[in-house]
Amino acid sequence: MAAQLPERLKPFLAEYRVESFQQWPFNDDCLCTPERMAKAGFIHCPGDNAPDVAQCFFCFKELEGWEPDDDPMEEHRKHSPRCVFLSLQKDVADLTMREFMKLAKERTMNLAKKQIMQKVKEFEKRASHVRSEISRLRK
Repeated sequence: MAAQLPERLKPFLAEYRVESFQQWPFNDDCLCTPERMAKAGFIHCPGDNAPDVAQCFFCFKELEGWEPDDDPMEEHRKHSPRCVFLSLQKDVADLTMREFMKLAKERTMNLAKKQIMQKVKEFEKRASHVRSEISRLRK
C-alpha cells in the first residue's frame, strides 16, 4: 500500500515509519522498540553523532538521548503536548477523507513553520557574523 502513495503521504502509515528504524539502537527488552516509536508518530533520522534521533512525522519535533525504559508516547506528549497526531482517537486508516485532508493540511503547516524557523536561525547566525565583521572593521 505504501508504494502506491505519494512520498509526502507515506509517513502517515505506521509500517512506513517502522521501516525507518532499521538502524535503531533499541529493539528488544525495552520500551522504545521500533514498533512503539512508530505508533507514537516517530521516524528514525539518525545523524553522524546522534544515532538515536527520532522525529515526529507530524509535528516535526526531534528527540534524542533515548533510554531503553523511555515510553515513546509519553516522551512525545511531554515534549510536544500540542501535537495533533497524539490526539487522534482512531487509526489513520480509519479517518474519513475530510478528517485526513484536515490532518494533512495541519502537517503541511507544521512543516512550513519548521522550515521558516530554520531559515530564521540561519539568518540570525549570518547577521551575527556580519555584525561582528562590521564591528571589527570599525576598530
